[in-house]
Amino acid sequence: MSEKRSQFPLPLSSVTGGSTRKPAAPAPVATPQTATQNARENNQHRAGAAPGVPGTAKPASVQPQQTVVRSDLAATEAPRRAMAARTARQGVKDAQVLAALEIVPRHMFVEPGMLAQAYVDISLPIGHNQTISQPYIVARMIELLKGSGPLRRVLEIGTGCGYQAAVLSFVAQEVYSIERIKPLHELAKANLRPLRIANLRLQYGDGMLGLPQVAPFDGIILAAAGLEVPRALLEQLAIGARLVAPVGAQVQHLQRITRTGKAEWTSETLEACHFVPLRPGIA
Repeated sequence: MSEKRSQFPLPLSSVTGGSTRKPAAPAPVATPQTATQNARENNQHRAGAAPGVPGTAKPASVQPQQTVVRSDLAATEAPRRAMAARTARQGVKDAQVLAALEIVPRHMFVEPGMLAQAYVDISLPIGHNQTISQPYIVARMIELLKGSGPLRRVLEIGTGCGYQAAVLSFVAQEVYSIERIKPLHELAKANLRPLRIANLRLQYGDGMLGLPQVAPFDGIILAAAGLEVPRALLEQLAIGARLVAPVGAQVQHLQRITRTGKAEWTSETLEACHFVPLRPGIA
């Protein structure tokens, strides 16, 4: 990859701490793992888990005592480079997406007890039965969304902890992200605040309804799987724009939908995946 370093709308150096403490080096994994599988495997190790009750945990929270470790960007430069290089070997080719993956500090979006796994290619639980997606699937979906052209206005359904929204903000001119779970909406705001990303707007609400007041969008990306893509989201695509989403129940596949006319869309079914379910309403 190029040695030239790109930056967010405002420099990430503004969040660099003075600590010399480094997160533990992540252990390598042989293959990517899916979101719900990792949530199940890691729940019992989460900080705040109830003693003796695997899988039960307190809601994700921002812990001030971890601020210096989370913001130590210099300490994680090598793991971030390695993560981007690994993602390229897995098949992601778009240079802009890989550059965004390299610069966004994923350790700032994971729970304090999981900092050592921040740059491993796995998903991790973030509370409320939700996860931060593995780096590969984040990059792959954004690459599919981007195609060969620029992205001006993008809508993300399912902000979660805010990581994918941060990566998207580096690729698109404007990013809008909706989260239906209030504590996660607040968590994402807290995670993203130090980065001062000027082109990202977070919204608390029902993602299945989209944001018609801001539409049309050049791209829409879903971080949860439904049996079908909500019609409201299809209607909010600009003509020629793309939507990328996991679709299915027990068996899921990535689907890319392109709007080709006022009432016309084409669909491509791509590789298998596994996401948490898409749900209506707010919580």
